[in-house]
Amino acid sequence: MTHGTTSAPPATAGARAERPRMDPRDLWTEALAGVLARPMRSALTTLGTVLGITTLVITIGVASTAGNQIVGRFDALTATSVTVKVPRAQPGSVDTGPLVDWSGTEAVRRLAGVESVAALGDSATTNSVQVRANDVNAPGDTSGQTLAVVAASAGLPDAVRGTMTAGRFYDAGNLARHDQVVVLGDQAAQLLGISRVEDAPAVFFKGQSYTVIGILGGIERERRLSTAVIIPPTTGADRLGLRDVSLVLVNTALGAAEQVARQAPIALAPGHQDSLTVVAPPDLSKARDGVQNDVNGLFLVLGLVSLVVGAIGIANVTLVTVMERVGEIGLRRALGASRRQVAGQFLLESTTIGLLGGIVGAALGIAVVVCVAVVKHWTPVLDLALAFGAPLAGALVGLLAGLYPSLRAARMEPVDALRAPS
Repeated sequence: MTHGTTSAPPATAGARAERPRMDPRDLWTEALAGVLARPMRSALTTLGTVLGITTLVITIGVASTAGNQIVGRFDALTATSVTVKVPRAQPGSVDTGPLVDWSGTEAVRRLAGVESVAALGDSATTNSVQVRANDVNAPGDTSGQTLAVVAASAGLPDAVRGTMTAGRFYDAGNLARHDQVVVLGDQAAQLLGISRVEDAPAVFFKGQSYTVIGILGGIERERRLSTAVIIPPTTGADRLGLRDVSLVLVNTALGAAEQVARQAPIALAPGHQDSLTVVAPPDLSKARDGVQNDVNGLFLVLGLVSLVVGAIGIANVTLVTVMERVGEIGLRRALGASRRQVAGQFLLESTTIGLLGGIVGAALGIAVVVCVAVVKHWTPVLDLALAFGAPLAGALVGLLAGLYPSLRAARMEPVDALRAPS
């Protein structure tokens, strides 16, 4: 059986209307328009993220800069200082000689990396000695003070990083002749009323007179020597029984302290190096890490709290925006926008606010770090990863803060949204 007419192909029962696709550029344009529609509110919302990112950048930047500066000062003052302590001979000891001889400093001086070295010797009987000084204008008048008397080798000024403020330090000739000369620490000279040595003032202790030939000031190591009377070791052995070395001060080149600390005891007392106690500076990298960790731990909580506050602000404002734009959401859904597209628009708006806050916060934080470094005369230390990562952190905060409001907007039904009062 034939038919004279042809029928149109039947529509597929399962066919569904294809939703219009939204270009990513259009989505970005809509999100940007939503942010700029209320510029004052967006600016205030962004402020929370700006404060959080700024605080984080300042925290890490200032910590790195301050840590570098503190370690630099540590390098200059103590990273090159090695101290060797020599135990005192015990009463009744059967040892035939001193553990460390005064000439042992020459062996240490020859070690690689050693810049200066000096030996000190004192005893319980010289820690508190009544010292009197004559008045050069009235030689019969004397003033007395209780001071320490210390024997030291001729290289002491360099070893303690001091300077001669008057006169000179004794030399090898004074040591060889066993001259009865002394050098006063600057505070000891002040206590005794001696400010110049041109008139050869004298000091008296233990029934002997000694000529003051110099005043040592600016002492950075062994500050106790600023209130001491310093005598040649040969004179100390003859007059006061100061025959034994009790302390060796070594200054090294930067980076050589650890090696010198291992070698110095062997050079000073071969075969008995285990009896000596060496005090060397700690590892610089550990000191730097410790400083930065301490400063980071102190301020990092503040930055995180600021970020949380900023995230809450973004979430709150985005949620209010969703409630205010219910009619717009309903219209978009009625015109064919999918739930994903609606959620994406609001999520992109909150992410944009966070990104802007991150950019502004990173710029402000870097500016503050540089300003602090300039004021303190420091070298600013800035991490490029931090500078570029801060905006991404702000965008992440905005993204997380906008999750709930965007999901709430996506769940709205078109009919209910259009019926909602504007």
